[in-house]
Amino acid sequence: MAPVKRRVFKTKNEMAVELAKYTADLSSKFCKERGIFTVVLSGGDLIAWLWKLLEAPYIDSIEWSKWHIFWVDERVCAWDNVDSNYKLAYDGFLSKVPIPAENIYAIDNGLGAEGNAELAAERYEECLKQKVNQNIIRTYKSSGFPQFDLQLLGMGPDGHMASLFPGHDQINEKVKWVTSITDSPKPPPKRITFTLPVINCASYNVMAVCDKEQADSVAAALTHTKDLPAGRLTADVEVVWFLDQAAASKLPHGWCSIL
Repeated sequence: MAPVKRRVFKTKNEMAVELAKYTADLSSKFCKERGIFTVVLSGGDLIAWLWKLLEAPYIDSIEWSKWHIFWVDERVCAWDNVDSNYKLAYDGFLSKVPIPAENIYAIDNGLGAEGNAELAAERYEECLKQKVNQNIIRTYKSSGFPQFDLQLLGMGPDGHMASLFPGHDQINEKVKWVTSITDSPKPPPKRITFTLPVINCASYNVMAVCDKEQADSVAAALTHTKDLPAGRLTADVEVVWFLDQAAASKLPHGWCSIL
């Protein structure tokens, strides 16, 4: 099991600075080693915290043409829908960096607009398998699941990550790479999501969480329960939780030094 690190920052701005450095360093590493950097995005506040990558020195030094972008989960809707994680990422980040359009792998727009969650999940899994066959995505050495270089995740106040929610069967899926959910407790109800084995096969997993409303779930996930989906997060090389002071406020004293 990969080591789990915790980094606590006084402000969201300081967290964004370090999140950008962490991402840029891994981009340099994988672009040098593989000529490709596979990055998985999530929704929520994560995109807003990537803003430092849009500034010097990163905007001009990162090899954006070697990035390949995927989503850990997506709302089943059209790309231009306000609920779309693709739209969130495009408007706030992807439209501002020179990643080739053909390197960005969104949910099938037509199936999203139709609301066909099950088929959208199947098609996205087919997309991942195609990228494996093209040697864009690596596979995990023992299981054959896709292995992404870096996954940037968030967590809800209930401890969910991606669209894996407490008490829902999707967390127990062990065969599929991508599955669907039609009764999400958080609207909209129809979503597709990576399964837990796929999430946990990533080389590096970052969980970025801010604000006091998340504090109880942060403490539960990091200390004593695997009942929360986020409490089951691991990785092949390293898991790092990026937290602000408020999100870390319920952790046992001495667990994290504030940076």
